[in-house]
Amino acid sequence: MNEKIKISEQVRRRLHDDISKGKFKPGEKLPTEPELMMQYAVGRSSIREAVKALAAAGVVNVKQGAGTTVNDHPPSQSLDDKMRHAKFDEVNSVRNLLEKEIVMLAATHRTDEQLEDIKHWLDKRREAIEQDDRTLCMDADIGFHQSIAAASGNQVLANLYESFTDTIRRFFSEREKQGISHFALSHHLHEQLYNAIKGKKAKQAQDVLQYILNNNY
Repeated sequence: MNEKIKISEQVRRRLHDDISKGKFKPGEKLPTEPELMMQYAVGRSSIREAVKALAAAGVVNVKQGAGTTVNDHPPSQSLDDKMRHAKFDEVNSVRNLLEKEIVMLAATHRTDEQLEDIKHWLDKRREAIEQDDRTLCMDADIGFHQSIAAASGNQVLANLYESFTDTIRRFFSEREKQGISHFALSHHLHEQLYNAIKGKKAKQAQDVLQYILNNNY
């Protein structure tokens, strides 16, 4: 199961967003640690880790005794930061391109051990639906698709898919504010996708995936 994002990473993203939006302008000092702790409702260690990460990325400059200043020409947003602001229609289109290749390769190259991992997440997905647990449904669904990406044998594709997971999770959170209806209605399709990969039927796997993504709203 994917680990939850560390608090310091959440703060780093929020702080970077605020800098990008002009809340903290180039050349200006950031608020003091106690002020940032109050603004972001986190502890001192999380603020320090977040600021340290932003300094390493060249977004801010930390001087002992002089505070932290926003750099005049901070680097452009990372792909990860840009992805978090992407429209879901655009993400779904890219997922379509990526995952059609992923499931084809997984059906061709998957090992028995990788197939067991895919089945593990499929079972977790069903259990989460039976428990009516939205968070577990999101975790299991993402785990299922990530395990297929890992079975593709192409690490670049697997890494690219992983870069989408925060955006996918955000979409799930917005779509499934209450209940798990979408997960339940699509579970039989995920079973079909698993069976196609198990049977090494690449074209069938692609067709099922296409149907899943076409009804992913």
